[in-house]
Amino acid sequence: MPNVYKLTFPNGKIFVEHDLLDQITYMGSIANDLFRRDFPDEQIDDFSVRKEILWRSDTADHDDVERIEIEWIRRLRANDPEIGYNRWPEFDG
Repeated sequence: MPNVYKLTFPNGKIFVEHDLLDQITYMGSIANDLFRRDFPDEQIDDFSVRKEILWRSDTADHDDVERIEIEWIRRLRANDPEIGYNRWPEFDG
């Protein structure tokens, strides 16, 4: 079942992503360079991530899911570099 979810990292930053196949283990694709500079090696070796489903639908198509994902990114400001790791849509400050 398609869903939109939020990942929360130990530093409090978030990442909003969608999953069309409802794969519980899918954790998105964050730009590694953005993520890596926030964590020293000792934190990279052992940390936990929280995955929270924000929205799901039995009937949504791909376009619906992407629209809802963008709404959540903007609502949570996950594209604000101070708050999250999403880089699209571009944060307009």
